[in-house]
Amino acid sequence: MKLRNPLIPVLVLGLLALPLAAHAGGDWKKGRIYYRMVCTACHTEKAGGAIAPTSMTMAQWKAYIETDKHAKGKDSLKRYVSKEYRESIKATNKAAAKFIDDPDAELLDDVQAFVAKGAKDGDSPAKCN
Repeated sequence: MKLRNPLIPVLVLGLLALPLAAHAGGDWKKGRIYYRMVCTACHTEKAGGAIAPTSMTMAQWKAYIETDKHAKGKDSLKRYVSKEYRESIKATNKAAAKFIDDPDAELLDDVQAFVAKGAKDGDSPAKCN
């Protein structure tokens, strides 16, 4: 079978890839809300102080998230963006309730987009408050 226009499969594949490309970068605005209302709140209350995105470079944040170690390796970072965790704190945390149905991986991408943007060498170095 001969294709009439060989560009059609390329265009179709390109259009199918658009949502994946958009997702890959994460939504830094949503990530900022989650980071500030969940991560910062918990660190302030339980760990003695917030951790600003400017505390690390983009590469350091990426490595930290990829290694999936939190609390000096004592548990998984992904746990804190999981639906299970959000369910456990939704009664007292508006961001957890707001993003309750977001897929875990998407929310982690959003947080990573925020910390990368706000990193020491990011586009908009950000403080926690």
